Amino acid sequence: MLNVAVDPAKVPSAGFERSPGYWQTVGRRLLRDKVAMAAAAVIAGLLVLAVFGPWIAPADPYQSSMLNRLQPIGAEGYPLGSDELGRDMLSRLIVGARLSLFMGITPVVCAFVIGSLIGIVAGYAGGAVNTVIMRTIDVFYAFPSVLLAIALSGALGAGITNSLISLTVVFIPPIARVAESVTTQIRGRDYVEAARASGADAFTIVRVHVLGNVLGPIFVYATSLIAVSMILASGLSFLGLGVKPPEPEWGLMLNTLRTAIYTQPWIAALPGVMIFVTSIAFNLLSDGLRSAMEIKS
Repeated sequence: MLNVAVDPAKVPSAGFERSPGYWQTVGRRLLRDKVAMAAAAVIAGLLVLAVFGPWIAPADPYQSSMLNRLQPIGAEGYPLGSDELGRDMLSRLIVGARLSLFMGITPVVCAFVIGSLIGIVAGYAGGAVNTVIMRTIDVFYAFPSVLLAIALSGALGAGITNSLISLTVVFIPPIARVAESVTTQIRGRDYVEAARASGADAFTIVRVHVLGNVLGPIFVYATSLIAVSMILASGLSFLGLGVKPPEPEWGLMLNTLRTAIYTQPWIAALPGVMIFVTSIAFNLLSDGLRSAMEIKS
């Protein structure tokens, strides 16, 4: 019998090409979304400011000068003016990006981990376990998120740590509800039933078949909460329940500049503009992720 070596590279593919994976397709769809990419560029720029802000800032954000207080935008040595204590607004906005983003992202990340765990356990277990967990979660829905954050921060006391705890507690219930809903849908799929029939234990089924299908939708929903988290964190600082002076944080800067709104309204509005732009960027990126993940088979 004659053996002939065949080069696989020269074998015709008969018109068949390997189809891209799900996440590869999501990435391609997201890259084609110009609005989402613009939002991602804004967020990337803010993250650069958050990381390198102290080195980028043109002046010391803590250095005050009562002789130069409330300088207008474009004043010599103060490109964006100065605040009520004569501190450079541009430097405080740049350095304040670190603390503002930290206060906005950290609670959502913590709530994502805790809420996802609670929701997946409730959704996969079902029955009495689901009822007990979800009815407990429903108790938190009796309070608006703003009032719950204020109440918890007021009870725990002002400060960064207590604000992070308060916001984390606020965001755990919605994330847990989404995780429970998605897990309940996945639990009834054929491949999960097949894995259960084959004798796989619950931990293996959740790790192999459930996590990969539920974390995506939960993550997309969690990204939409970052904008809300930043607004709530800024609100707590505005009320004196969050970051304490003299730390540069956009919400706290709004609070300290409220008395200057009649003399220098544009300077007083700058921290609010930063909060608004950041919130819109996270919302647009979240919408882009949601649209990119809605792939019809």
